[in-house]
Amino acid sequence: MGIEVEDKLQSSRRRVLINKLAHGAIVSSGSLVLVTLLLILCYLLYVVTPIFASASISSSVKNSTLSPGSSIQMGIDESGQFGYRVTDQGVVEFYGVNGDHQTRTVTIPANATITATTSGNEHQHVTLFGLSNGQLQLVHMGGKVEYQQGRSIRTPLLTYPLGDTLMQLDRNGEAITQLTFELSEHQLTVVWRDNKSQWHRTQFTGSTDLAGAKTWQREDLVLKQLPDEVSQLMMLPSQQNQLVALVDNRVGIWQVNADGVELRQSLQHGDAQINDMALLAGESSILLAMESGLVSQWFEARGVDGRQFMQVRDFQLPQPARLLATEAFRKSFAVVDDSGAITLLYSTSERQLLHHQFSDQPLSALAFSLAGDGLIVDKGNRVEMMEVDNQHPEISITSLWQQVWYEGYAEPEYVWQSTSGSEAYEAKFSLVPLVFGTIKAALFAVAFALPLAICGAIYTAFFMSGRVRTMVKPTIELMEALPTVILGFLAGLWLAPIVEDNLPAVLLLAVMLPLTTLLMAWGWRHLPEGVRHNSLLQYRELMLIPVLLFVGWCCFALSPWLELWLMDGDGRTYVTNVLGIDYNQRNALVVGIAMGFAVVPTIFSIAEDAIFSVPRHLVNGSLALGATQWQTLTRVVLVIASPGIFSAMMMGFGRAVGETMIVLMATGNTAIMKLNIFEGMRSLAANIAVEIPEAAVGSSHYRVLFLTALVLFLFTFLFNTLAELIRQRLRRKYSTL
Repeated sequence: MGIEVEDKLQSSRRRVLINKLAHGAIVSSGSLVLVTLLLILCYLLYVVTPIFASASISSSVKNSTLSPGSSIQMGIDESGQFGYRVTDQGVVEFYGVNGDHQTRTVTIPANATITATTSGNEHQHVTLFGLSNGQLQLVHMGGKVEYQQGRSIRTPLLTYPLGDTLMQLDRNGEAITQLTFELSEHQLTVVWRDNKSQWHRTQFTGSTDLAGAKTWQREDLVLKQLPDEVSQLMMLPSQQNQLVALVDNRVGIWQVNADGVELRQSLQHGDAQINDMALLAGESSILLAMESGLVSQWFEARGVDGRQFMQVRDFQLPQPARLLATEAFRKSFAVVDDSGAITLLYSTSERQLLHHQFSDQPLSALAFSLAGDGLIVDKGNRVEMMEVDNQHPEISITSLWQQVWYEGYAEPEYVWQSTSGSEAYEAKFSLVPLVFGTIKAALFAVAFALPLAICGAIYTAFFMSGRVRTMVKPTIELMEALPTVILGFLAGLWLAPIVEDNLPAVLLLAVMLPLTTLLMAWGWRHLPEGVRHNSLLQYRELMLIPVLLFVGWCCFALSPWLELWLMDGDGRTYVTNVLGIDYNQRNALVVGIAMGFAVVPTIFSIAEDAIFSVPRHLVNGSLALGATQWQTLTRVVLVIASPGIFSAMMMGFGRAVGETMIVLMATGNTAIMKLNIFEGMRSLAANIAVEIPEAAVGSSHYRVLFLTALVLFLFTFLFNTLAELIRQRLRRKYSTL
């Protein structure tokens, strides 16, 4: 007896120990899951946070030696090893990052003086000098590379792209008083004014013979209509033969034609005085800096009167805007005000990135490096080179979640377009089309899956015979093991062409299959009692399969006739041209069907378990009180099982939101915002899968993709949390039944 009691005590201690170990393992596993989720969240935040950081600036090189004359152009070499300053006296000063200072003088004829100067694009590093004898001298500020002790050292060098021979611009040999130009590999276009205040346009086109000698052909045009009072003149390289002229407080857009020029449009912002104008990267947008401190951006867009320049956005500064400088390849620009401060802005993101006070006096000139990571400034008494940390200026809350008016667009839009082949291209990172596409794909999938899964779960758990249930439930649950990449492959390459070629049949199936099922149920209901309870008919649900297959075959057989009768023989053309609905082969309908099949097992399994787990005594009690099966189902079973059914719906929707491969392969991945069932979309998950292999590590594109992952993470987390709260409330409400 004592041994038996001792054995029971040992067994009890063993159970207690096992229970404690199991409890500890479960708690530890759950805690590790939470820690893992927190680590994922922290890593996403770590990658994403830098895109919202402000710019910073730090001094690199200071040099107080300045040659006489005003700065007409400044720049930083492509290598970043030295900066330069060009004066109106033809002197070029080079400032090395190691403190070296070198001076070069532009070669001009001894009997000539410099009477006009103009600078080229920031990335070309060229300056054009007009001389008193009517000649031109084009100078390039570059360098030659030398290797010393295994290191490459770039030595400053002046070169002359047009060769040693100076071009004669004024045929009478008189002075050039003002000019601007545009330079390409084989063409030089110069708009200039002679000493009689007459404007001309001279175009030189170069050709190279077999011996390598280059010759230039000249074409002249007198611009009689251009005003004499032009204080600043620019050419629009991205537009055909267009000039931008600043006259008093108006900016005129002039179109060059065979007869000269004609005024197309005047840009003016009230009576504000315009102090400076510049072209943004891409040379399609015009920036105007005004005495009121306002900086406005204008570019051409389609309006009521056709294409014309429109004022797109403004930036207000506290001090008068005096000077503008733009980056070569991004939409960043710097504004110098009267207080001697520089404000760094980005146009499309509308961000103020930096406000830095340099001195008490306005700056004379400034320029960015090609990469935008350097800045050279003429303070009047010295030149200073600085390093600029401005890695992600194009990202802001506005550009991510609000409509943005991009160059070339007729109006503000939500746009996701991360890459392009053009250097002047501006990345567009709106997340709204991706969120819209994610919700659209999930809704169409759930709209297809919910009726099938919930109704199937109800019938399987409550009405289906036990033998058939043992076959149906495992089969449907086994569908969940099917890889979604297979479903996406079949949807994109097999299902999408079938839907396109048999559109009437697909639409007819949506009506005929449910109708056939109801008719079969009605017919079974009216069979004789003895037939319905025959033991051979205990597999009655399986009898529906051949009937549905036959109805489906009939729909496809009738499809050509219906298409010919109702759609003039071509369903896609009818939908596009007659109904005015765009049709893409890979569309939301295909995604809804394919992803619906992927979601059905999840919803079905959870909902069926919830319905089947309703205590049997409640069902029997309802039936014993005289309620019909349908009344018992709707008023007892579904009420008690509602928390589980709701969980099934939320799990299915969450599965659809996070689905990647089906959406990736069956939608066309077009980031558009249309509810049209015959058009595709791009979801957050599919966008990450498509673009993350091509994104440069640490770039804005790379970090925004991680931001989309963070948005998807937070969306599913908040959605599931809300769903769990609702489920718990339903569970508490009906737990007393």
